[in-house]
Amino acid sequence: MKRTLSVPGIAYGGDYNPEQWPEEVWAEDVALMREAGVNMVSVGIFSWALLEPAEGLFDFSRMDKILGLLHENGIAADLATPTAAPPAWFFRAHPEALPVDRDGRTLSYGSRQTFCPSSPAYRRAALRITDQLAQRYADHPAVAMWHVHNEYGCHNAACYCDTSAEAFRGWLRARYGNLDALNDAWGTTFWSQWYYHWDEILPPRATGAVPNPTHQLDWRRFCSDELLSLYRAERDVLSVAAPDTPATTNFMVNFSFEALDYWRWAPELDVVSNDHYLQSTDPESHIDIALCGDLMRSLAGGPWFLMEHSTGAVNWQPVNRAKGPGELRRNALAHVAHGADGIAYFQWRAAKAGAEQWHSAMLPHAGTDSQIWRDVVRLGADLKALAEVRGSTGTAEVAIVWDWDARWALELPSQPSGELRYLDLVRTWYEPLWRAGVAVDFVRPDGDLSAYRLVLAPGLYLVDDAGAANLTSYAERGGTLAVGFHSGMVDEKCHVRLGGYPGAFREALGVRSDEPFPLLPGEKVGLSGEVPQEATGTLWSERLRLAGAEAVASYTDGPLAGVPAVTRHAHGAGTAWYVATLLDPDTLAGLLGRMRAEAEVEPVRSVPAGVEVVRRRGTDADYVFLIDHAGQGAEIPVPAGATELLTGKETTGSVTLAPGEIAVVREPRGDVSAQRSDDRKDTP
Repeated sequence: MKRTLSVPGIAYGGDYNPEQWPEEVWAEDVALMREAGVNMVSVGIFSWALLEPAEGLFDFSRMDKILGLLHENGIAADLATPTAAPPAWFFRAHPEALPVDRDGRTLSYGSRQTFCPSSPAYRRAALRITDQLAQRYADHPAVAMWHVHNEYGCHNAACYCDTSAEAFRGWLRARYGNLDALNDAWGTTFWSQWYYHWDEILPPRATGAVPNPTHQLDWRRFCSDELLSLYRAERDVLSVAAPDTPATTNFMVNFSFEALDYWRWAPELDVVSNDHYLQSTDPESHIDIALCGDLMRSLAGGPWFLMEHSTGAVNWQPVNRAKGPGELRRNALAHVAHGADGIAYFQWRAAKAGAEQWHSAMLPHAGTDSQIWRDVVRLGADLKALAEVRGSTGTAEVAIVWDWDARWALELPSQPSGELRYLDLVRTWYEPLWRAGVAVDFVRPDGDLSAYRLVLAPGLYLVDDAGAANLTSYAERGGTLAVGFHSGMVDEKCHVRLGGYPGAFREALGVRSDEPFPLLPGEKVGLSGEVPQEATGTLWSERLRLAGAEAVASYTDGPLAGVPAVTRHAHGAGTAWYVATLLDPDTLAGLLGRMRAEAEVEPVRSVPAGVEVVRRRGTDADYVFLIDHAGQGAEIPVPAGATELLTGKETTGSVTLAPGEIAVVREPRGDVSAQRSDDRKDTP
């Protein structure tokens, strides 16, 4: 059974690194934390070199003072194991623990996460410091949660050294049992890659041509599992010493990180946490906040914890954009809207030295006479006003299928098109739903689909038989399923499903394709049928013929003129759609709107363009978040007698959103029109 975080209300704080500052600064820190409403901070994340200045020699005097000071001021500690950054003395003693890249270069220490995840020396040292922390602070009143490591795999998701090679072979033995099964799975008769001895198998290091795709896919799986084994080992040490204290580690569900299969990780965490940073080049990064927040809520099965984000600029992009007026507040409360029960930043006080000295913080270089500080204090008051929202859940009748195996496989080399990007495909389908105010969950291919009226699979290139059967039977039982192009093409071994495309979904979709026709960058094809006159497709097309389905749209030009591009098929008691090209945004939005109408899926609330609407459902009331990203302001109808929590005012039939502002409306359960969804019992 998962242990829960004891901090009341919405947790608020950030990474606190007092070791970067003289001790006389600490009293000012905690006083300002109290002013800002901070009630929890993460400590010790990068403190290994100070806690263990030499192998087996420990010094906890500084940490004792820090935890004592926090407790005296009513601030809880998320105490970290400092294992993301081993000290220099460790690498001088164990140079074999340094990571090796795929080109065979040994990387040096001098930053963070410069260790091989398979190194026995690293594991021994990490568990030693973890055990010392656990024994010393298991009963400390300040410690509310264990923060295991930090951002697993951020810089060392894969190591290609000989130690990793041996660990990989052990993982393969456990997966396949014998070499005949491995050779079959990897298709090693191709290019004379047959293996006669386990020792012949190496990581997919740099080689002269394209490596075996299943070899690469299994390597990704192994690397994720290898890091997960390190998390489990540290967590288990902590659990023995402090069986009632929850443990977490910070995921990186964001625009670019894809190294770990978080479906496998999430069940191992008591509190599922995430680090999320905006991409400066994304003009609508608030949509990425929503997508990643919904994915996190789905991974957690409910509320989750935002462990890191930024008050302003980061330091690691080519151009590090500061946040505009009100953006800090909108970003943070959007995370809460999508399920976060904790809001934290990197970091509390901006560093004056080191690699992250230009990363923004809650207390910036300018100090308290700054806009960031004023925004931080205001946000603390907002989160205090939203304390009752904690523990409430999201509600959705639409699910998008998300799978890390499929993501890894789709982006392997030698695809029909190198332009395919998994996250781009998912966001393309997610964005119209977000704009329409439709709540979305994310699900595994083999997950429980019974709560959903509409299930979307935009880029499920790889799917095993169980996942494919789960999705197609969902439609057969009465659900509405929509599948995107290049889905169902390969099985879990990355073997092409023979007999025509789209592989695993041919029968349910009522179509068959014998050849893909990917489009060149910038190339468009026209569409006609039950779509707008100006409808177009890009990125992909394929020679598709009907096998029971009806054509909703067809190509009007190019080599496939007259060939179906979008189809609809009655499958059992339900409906299965196939979208064989990347539709332009308006056409895709219209098509998804038609699917929603047929599936009787309604938005949370009808709101003007540019206003985000999200609902969290509590025991006795719903909490409707309204966020104006367009900066135009709006008047939004709400039930009379509801309460706007940020102001504490009772509503009289509507709330007024000033430009760029936010409202959070508590609606008693009996007054919520969207309650209709609770009364439905006919969902497939």
